[in-house]
Amino acid sequence: MSESSSSPTEEIVRLIKRLSAYITFKISSLFSTSIRNLDSRSVGAIAGLAIAVIFTWRALRTTGEPPRRHPKRRMQPAETSQSNLPSNPPDVSSPHEDNGVQDVVDHFFQPVKPTLGQIVRQKLSEGRKVTCRLLGVILEESSPEELQKQATVRSSVLEVLLEITKYSDLYLMERVLDDESEAKVLEALESAGVFTSGGLVKDKVLFCSTEMGRTSFVRQIEPDWHIDTNPEISTQLARFIKYQLHVSEAKPERTAPNVFCSQSMEQFFGSV
Repeated sequence: MSESSSSPTEEIVRLIKRLSAYITFKISSLFSTSIRNLDSRSVGAIAGLAIAVIFTWRALRTTGEPPRRHPKRRMQPAETSQSNLPSNPPDVSSPHEDNGVQDVVDHFFQPVKPTLGQIVRQKLSEGRKVTCRLLGVILEESSPEELQKQATVRSSVLEVLLEITKYSDLYLMERVLDDESEAKVLEALESAGVFTSGGLVKDKVLFCSTEMGRTSFVRQIEPDWHIDTNPEISTQLARFIKYQLHVSEAKPERTAPNVFCSQSMEQFFGSV
């Protein structure tokens, strides 16, 4: 009569697989939730399950070790012929089973790639207020004269921009030459869906007629971060703003210790 029940080793392997799948699901859920919404019980539950998997695997490895060999004794010819028969202790796990357990543990402890939202929060150092100029950072255009003709939002920056609005109070600002340029900028931002995320409203898009006016905006708002393309403004604000990002194809010769440089905002936050 054939025995259909599985060995204890196979049962433990299946248990580890189920536990690892459940823990992977819970960890992915934790990373998709804001850190502020987590409680100690959720983190403790995941940690406990992880420890259980580790100790179960170690116990399985220990029980799977072959027993110690006893000293050989002299055997009669009959006994010798019987000793040549292959033997496989039922309690010893096969290398295939051990490899299966190792694969499960290796799969469970693979590094988790951070999301764009997590990278944005890490880069901003939990900064709660951000100011950013439009030309050369959010818009394709690089001068107020170009805005008199058209305004085009860079598609590559949208994802980062929307992530910033989720965690920070964002203000956009730019120097324009006329009211028509203001209307073109607002229309371009609205068409790109910048105002639909709920984190940015039209009242937080500010316009001025001089570069000094943009500096005054930043000083009044007192942000944790300011993003600009003008090295002179970055130098002037270095004493007053905690962090700055200078966006430029070429790195300035001199920058303050609290001024970071990148070719684009999306490159700085790792979305390209």
